[in-house]
Amino acid sequence: MFDHFVWEVVICPVVVAFAISYLADRLRPERAAIFLAVSLAAAAAASLVTITAFALKAIAELPAAGPLLNISDEYVRADTAQEPWVSWLSLAMTIAAVAGLARVWHTHRRDTRFARRWTARPAGSDRVLLVDDDRAEAFAVPGPDGRIVVTTGMRAALDDTQYAALLAHERAHLEARHHRLVLLAHLSAAVHPAFRPLTRQFGYLVERAADERAAAQLGDRRVVARAIAAAALVSEGAAGLRVAPSREDLRQAGAVPRRVASLLAPRRTRSLLTLAIPAAVAAFSLVWTAECVWDLGELLYIAHN
Repeated sequence: MFDHFVWEVVICPVVVAFAISYLADRLRPERAAIFLAVSLAAAAAASLVTITAFALKAIAELPAAGPLLNISDEYVRADTAQEPWVSWLSLAMTIAAVAGLARVWHTHRRDTRFARRWTARPAGSDRVLLVDDDRAEAFAVPGPDGRIVVTTGMRAALDDTQYAALLAHERAHLEARHHRLVLLAHLSAAVHPAFRPLTRQFGYLVERAADERAAAQLGDRRVVARAIAAAALVSEGAAGLRVAPSREDLRQAGAVPRRVASLLAPRRTRSLLTLAIPAAVAAFSLVWTAECVWDLGELLYIAHN
């Protein structure tokens, strides 16, 4: 079974991480965001199932497990006799992954409740809630009754054209459910450390996707670029227009020049076939994971006899 650990926990996640990191800023974000997020989640799921299978094997290797489960613990241990550490490392990784997933989910629920406190207030027919606050803020609150919250400080800082771009950007977040893609990236990062650097990549990717959808709706990329720059300036270095805030209030000032430059540059027309790289690796990892589970079942079945 050791080859499954090598492929699904070491090689495939690293390949997927490098591929996504390379492609994230080289393809049209509105097309790539979902595809890359699904590929990342599939690779993370494969890795999680694999280390869980090895964690179960670690438990079956215990001398006390033999009489309890009516299996030969010696036979189970012999399967990875050359790599006795792999089962116990997998057990530790499984515990860490489950704890990380619980932490991410708890943070997501907390931040969702924090953001949705705005939905208790009445909003206009366009789902825009204008809040009397001198701070310059604008964000989307996802949910069945999704809202766009804009402070009076932000509204005063933008002209009518820029304000229209702001609303188009935030509506794009709501319509495309970008918060789900970001959550998938954070859950995947909790499973495997190779995916942790990608959380900022996905945050940037969904912002770019919303930028492009807003530009397509308004028919003017320069207007959206100016709105992003203006919002970033008055938000004291914030990422400009963004998806619903958390208490940590992720601010990526360095992403603003990249987003503006991307809007002012010609649209990329690279083939979507390049997306097949992470997708193929993730699919291979899932198939190989199914075989890992089968091998574990076969091992325990033989050990039982």
